[in-house]
Amino acid sequence: MEKCLAPSILSADFGILKEQLETIDEAGAQYVHFDVMDGVFVPSISFGLPVLRTIRKYTDRLFDVHLMIVNPENYVKEFAEAGADIITVHAEACKHLDATIDLIKSCGVMAGVAINPATPISDIVHILEKVDMVLVMTVNPGFGGQSLIPYTLDKVRELSVLARQKKLKIDIEVDGGINMDTIEDVLEAGANIIVAGSAVFNGDIKSNTEALLAKME
Repeated sequence: MEKCLAPSILSADFGILKEQLETIDEAGAQYVHFDVMDGVFVPSISFGLPVLRTIRKYTDRLFDVHLMIVNPENYVKEFAEAGADIITVHAEACKHLDATIDLIKSCGVMAGVAINPATPISDIVHILEKVDMVLVMTVNPGFGGQSLIPYTLDKVRELSVLARQKKLKIDIEVDGGINMDTIEDVLEAGANIIVAGSAVFNGDIKSNTEALLAKME
């Protein structure tokens, strides 16, 4: 599977977000990652549909929308219409995960499922053939700048092996604590979509993006 970098705008400066999006575009990042938080499923509140709609016109990168919210099925259609290319929902937040994945697909966008660090791969094994991507959270969701939880790498390895055994064409995304010190570990474990927030937006954005992409070659 193709390796792609997904800078998370949770760590961006929203006062100059347009300029920062242009910088990561020019540096070669393939995705833009949106961490949508509701203050219920996770402790923090971030941003929602207005931000997505506003910046869609400034970049043609794939919009990777990560819904860390309760009852995500109530908002799937709106996020798809606002410009999402892939919508990822948490297994822990869905009463009827299978139906929610079907709903995402019916909106004409790719579907992803996310699991928190303590959620086992076995909880989503029956949905794997229906999704385009699995997001393995490598920190507990809700805040940026956390350190990667080591045991989550075992989950990435387990998922990678399972995907090969089942001949599944799914992307494996990781989110949390990814930086120049940890990116090689998650790649070795089998991840191919790398979310990075602080590691991209803290400091020289262009140089940071290029350095992470170089590690992914």
